[in-house]
Amino acid sequence: MDTNPLRDGWTVAFTGQARKQKSKLPDAMADALYILRRELEASGPERANWPHYGKIRGKKDVHHCHLNKGKPRYVAVWKVVDRDIQLIEVRYVGTHENADYRRID
Repeated sequence: MDTNPLRDGWTVAFTGQARKQKSKLPDAMADALYILRRELEASGPERANWPHYGKIRGKKDVHHCHLNKGKPRYVAVWKVVDRDIQLIEVRYVGTHENADYRRID
């Protein structure tokens, strides 16, 4: 997992698959993901200030938002792994068309 335990606030990790997806993002989407990550670290998993932010129905503590407004649309999906130790794990980052929310847990 990609974590930085030296920060105050929340720790944001990426699954191995999400790390690979992140490396393939266009620069503008990578920049947006970087900003989202910093906001998650500072303020926690509820990010209502991002476009189309919401919890995934039927999934416990799984959230998503859009990283852009254009096409193709890019999304990020994250899960609160542990609220006590404030750990968030990014599970998917990529195009909305390729996001299979049923498989993300």
